[in-house]
Amino acid sequence: MPMIRLTVPTGALTEEGRAGIQRDLAALLLRWEGAPDTAFFRAQAWSHLIELPEGAQTTAEDDAPRFLVDVTVPQGALSERRKAGLVEDATRAVLKAAGLSPDEALRVWVLIHEQPDGTWGAGGSVIRYADLVALASQSKQEQADA
Repeated sequence: MPMIRLTVPTGALTEEGRAGIQRDLAALLLRWEGAPDTAFFRAQAWSHLIELPEGAQTTAEDDAPRFLVDVTVPQGALSERRKAGLVEDATRAVLKAAGLSPDEALRVWVLIHEQPDGTWGAGGSVIRYADLVALASQSKQEQADA
């Protein structure tokens, strides 16, 4: 199941951006994974917002806010094309949430972490990528039949 974590300096997001960025990023991740748009899959797409205290983030050049998007997915869930699309869309979403222009895109880093099969557990059981694919296929079929 996917997880996305956005780390930002406190106050770096607009009020509107802060209110919606977690759901926006989770929805982007599900879309790029190709997961069905169902309540079950949406509930499994965890999104964390971590706000750093004032002065906790800087570079050797300046103190302008930087944004880190950490994405964790099962290994094999994202092709190279899907990774590129996710990085582009997540960057755009973070810039919008911060009220920044596309010219500031280098202030957003997206790191994709692929969890090896057999090393992800939920509900007391190891979850395998093949199980998720089968569940997604079943959900898509049920949606088509409805």
